[in-house]
Amino acid sequence: MAYSGRAQRPISSLLKQLKTSHSYSSWTRCNGFNGQSMFQSNAISRCKAPSFRPTAELGWVLGFSHACRRYSAEVGSTEQVGLIKQLRERTSAPMKDVKAALVDCNWDLEAAYTELRKKGIAGASKKGARIAAEGMLALAQDEKVAAVIELNCETDFVARNEIFQYLALSVARSALTMDALPKLLSESATIDLKLLGEMNIVLDHPKLTREITVQDAIMEVAAIMGENVKLRRGFALSSANGIVSSYLHTSPQPGLGRIAGLLTLESENGGAPTEVLQRVGSNLAMHVVAARPLFLSRDHVATKTLEAERDILKTQAAASGKPQAAIEKMVEGRLRKFVEEIALLEQKFVMNDKVNVKSVLEDLSKEVGQQIKVGSFLRVEVGEGIQRQENSFASEVAAQVG
Repeated sequence: MAYSGRAQRPISSLLKQLKTSHSYSSWTRCNGFNGQSMFQSNAISRCKAPSFRPTAELGWVLGFSHACRRYSAEVGSTEQVGLIKQLRERTSAPMKDVKAALVDCNWDLEAAYTELRKKGIAGASKKGARIAAEGMLALAQDEKVAAVIELNCETDFVARNEIFQYLALSVARSALTMDALPKLLSESATIDLKLLGEMNIVLDHPKLTREITVQDAIMEVAAIMGENVKLRRGFALSSANGIVSSYLHTSPQPGLGRIAGLLTLESENGGAPTEVLQRVGSNLAMHVVAARPLFLSRDHVATKTLEAERDILKTQAAASGKPQAAIEKMVEGRLRKFVEEIALLEQKFVMNDKVNVKSVLEDLSKEVGQQIKVGSFLRVEVGEGIQRQENSFASEVAAQVG
């Protein structure tokens, strides 16, 4: 059998040539006419990488092809930060995954983007455009302060997922510990989502175990769930001389629910028995969920709301054909009933419709020996105010087929 002169060259000669050529970092493959790989001296590519010295394991040198690699040492720290920023803006993926993908792909931006897409992480920015009207309310509270957040997703299936629910509870606990919470409570009951999103959160879940910002944690869960996950809003209530009571409706576990009712009970002199206040407060929080009050009392009903309702009632009464005096009496009577339906203190108590909420508070005041009043209240429901997109099954199939 005949061998070519190149094939008969001793390996020791090849080793000697490699040892004297420190500027070469790897071999490139050159395909011969028969499709087999050959290594030629003029096919060796120069790189700025550190010099390469082959070991005794020459099988991979002669049998496999290795393209010239870029090492992270070639990319300066400033350029690395820029690449991380670009890929993060492009994919909306968590910082940890972005950096890991770039390192694995030797800081090749396009290769890292492809790697994130394979892992299903790079779709978060596209998911963000989809409507997220499902989700959970998460509540964290102590005796004096309560914080509730709404974490949305696209389907009820994800809302029931333990990872999603764990994240919601963790975000609520973070909201309760915000340094800026006292200032927010003095100005408004609304929590600043930007400040909350920048907070660090320590996750201790089998699939989420590390310290990360709230916003990055939400994006990571979105990648795991394959849906748009969004922190929509947050509220907080505090009591100076009383307690904060709450009730969660449709609650899969403590601290979670689809509808939340919160209110504060304030005592005139402080020191009222906490157990008694909590007993009545819990019932009143349940009432808030069921009765949907819009204002605290008759005096708090907005003038604009009253005038708008009065105009509607006048139009309805005028169609009856009754005298003007009778029409005015009809309008005022119906307007009083309207106020009783939307003002908390005027509403019939859901647990005993023979009395109103104001009477319940009067009885409580007598029991504890001092005046008790509702300081503020809040009712929140998942997805309220979000326009839901309803597609038929046929249109969904058509959209997927293209």
